[in-house]
Amino acid sequence: MGSEWGRIDAAGTVYVKTADGEREIGSWQAGDTAAGLAFYERRYDDLATEVTLLEKRLESGAGDPASTRTHAVAVLAQLGTAAAIGDLGALQTRLDVLLAAVEQKAGANAAAREKARAEAIAAKEALAAEAEQIASTATSWKSSGDRLRAIVEEWKQIKGVDRKADDALWKRFAAARDAFGRRRGQHFASLDAERGTARAAKEALIERAEALSNSSDWKQTATEMRDLMVEWKATGRAARDVEDALWARFRGAQDAFFARRSETFSERDTEQVDNQRKKETIIAEAAVLDLTDPSAAQANLRQLQSRYDEVGHVPRDAIRRLDDSMRAAEQRVRDAVDAQWRQPSVESNPFLTALRERLSEAEAKLERARKSGDEARIAKAEADVEQRRSLIPD
Repeated sequence: MGSEWGRIDAAGTVYVKTADGEREIGSWQAGDTAAGLAFYERRYDDLATEVTLLEKRLESGAGDPASTRTHAVAVLAQLGTAAAIGDLGALQTRLDVLLAAVEQKAGANAAAREKARAEAIAAKEALAAEAEQIASTATSWKSSGDRLRAIVEEWKQIKGVDRKADDALWKRFAAARDAFGRRRGQHFASLDAERGTARAAKEALIERAEALSNSSDWKQTATEMRDLMVEWKATGRAARDVEDALWARFRGAQDAFFARRSETFSERDTEQVDNQRKKETIIAEAAVLDLTDPSAAQANLRQLQSRYDEVGHVPRDAIRRLDDSMRAAEQRVRDAVDAQWRQPSVESNPFLTALRERLSEAEAKLERARKSGDEARIAKAEADVEQRRSLIPD
């Protein structure tokens, strides 16, 4: 009996079809021919899945080019001896394309690092220039001082500038900051007038906060309240004898709103906790499914999965733990189903026998290569022996 990519003959010998003709990959004596073909096709699916994962991880950026290259080469090396039925030629083509993409990605990453270095220098130059502008023209002392402090924090976050360039740029910034400090000291006498302005500004912020404190538009109002806080912090201090009283009124308006919002959110949280308990109950049922009949367990698992998906939102910090636990229960059932296809003994495993035969062939090639004295040929043969040996379990 056969399929598009392989067959099992009457004696139970398994073949895969390749561009070079049929290749013997094992023997099937454990059951009917259809089951044997399915077994070897699943092995091909495993290889194809591994290639797909490598492609997607590289494309998404989650896969490191060097690591992807190592894994792709390892899979490519398996194809010539893989005991699997499927389009192995297509897999090789995909791996060739993947390795080309890896090299392109590695080059792009190197270019990106160089670009990031140039951008980091440009960013610090811009910060130094901004500080110099503040030092020479700014008259809003508090906000300008805040900005200079913010520049220090932004400066610390910028990485990748060489020491010499960084020291020179920092000296420019430090000189500008010192100049600003001197100018601010000279204008300290005018602070009384600025404090009067600050008091008026803060009273206006208080009126806006008090007007918003009874709002039930939680999201928009919370944003506006936080914006008011930002404005408050950006406004200079009023006279010392009124600053605390102004703050108490402003903070009181904010607290009144956020306390009402918290009460509403608490009710929502209670519902989410109840949903969490429902999911935990479903997970507990899935974790103890009877695996005596894997097919029945799989059917029962589908019902539990449906119930699990129908449950509403749960607390955010519980989502991953719940999903991981459900996946563990699902894996338990999948393992039971997969176990039905396992060979009864490692020693009678035709795949292992084939691996050992391929190792013997590779060792013979190595011996011939050593006799030839060709160093490149010897190195290639040694690598082939080592790779094939690593595939055979101890």
